[in-house]
Amino acid sequence: MEILKVDNLTKIYGKGETKVVALDHVSFTVEKGEFVAIVGASGSGKSTLLHLIGGVDRPTSGKIYIDNEDISSYNDDKLAIFRRRQVGLIYQFYNLIPILNVEENITLPLLLDNKEVDTKKLDEMISLLGLEKRKKHLPSELSGGQQQRTSIGRALITNPTIVLADEPTGNLDSKSSDEIVALLKKTNKELKQTIIMITHNMEIASVADRIIKLEDGRIV
Repeated sequence: MEILKVDNLTKIYGKGETKVVALDHVSFTVEKGEFVAIVGASGSGKSTLLHLIGGVDRPTSGKIYIDNEDISSYNDDKLAIFRRRQVGLIYQFYNLIPILNVEENITLPLLLDNKEVDTKKLDEMISLLGLEKRKKHLPSELSGGQQQRTSIGRALITNPTIVLADEPTGNLDSKSSDEIVALLKKTNKELKQTIIMITHNMEIASVADRIIKLEDGRIV
């Protein structure tokens, strides 16, 4: 079942001499439960693509369909609700709230959406993340790998349609990177979670079901 369709997506910044074509008529689809890695050099357009799929930015032209919904046609309010409920975002620098502990950071998207926290599901998530002994700790009391596991939990807690991971190992040492990649693969297999991951590291990309390479805003 097709969960994502990117159709002729183009993103242009600036005009005239300052014009930059970040994405140039990009098209591809992703199946439900698929793990896709998007690779490319710096400036190839991969972060722009991720931001467009996640509703953080808008395309200059083209369409993005998630679960058969054309999100590129949404107004700002509808797009904000879509992001909160259907997209799980994992960033390179974790973006945890420093005054909230692990449990509170993970459940934050539910609370922002006025949804009740299922404590059984939360405990299962914390167990999956291997953070049982850290759930009351603040981000400053965690290692980089533990902080990134917390941000993965925050991305997964809403049962999102799609998880977007932007260089999730970019700020970690090799051991922690391996653990995070293994965790993403585990959530993909055990939770049937659809994941799109950006990385410049081909070794990390190799764990995905499929690799899409971008060069100068085009799929090559």
